[in-house]
Amino acid sequence: MVEQYDGDPSGTSFYNVTINTTPQKLIDKLGEPGYFENDGSDKTNMDYILTTDGGVKFTIYDWKEYAPLQMNARYDFHIGGFSRSDCDDAFIALCKMGL
Repeated sequence: MVEQYDGDPSGTSFYNVTINTTPQKLIDKLGEPGYFENDGSDKTNMDYILTTDGGVKFTIYDWKEYAPLQMNARYDFHIGGFSRSDCDDAFIALCKMGL
């Protein structure tokens, strides 16, 4: 189980773990993102701050698309965490949700 977390993502990093999915599927499974300015003007269009039921805090975000995301197109979304192990745990939890 993964749910949104109302906390500070400071200190999370990208450890080369991504999940290939669509923006719409993320919204369907996780709800509206914490940040969603889908106009391509920034390094990210959408991002989430999340936690697993095991307490792993992590982020999911698109990175440097510099164009609006097509809601049903697949993208490699970055998973950010406090360690590679956290990112791997987050990836597994997201896969179990059908992402």
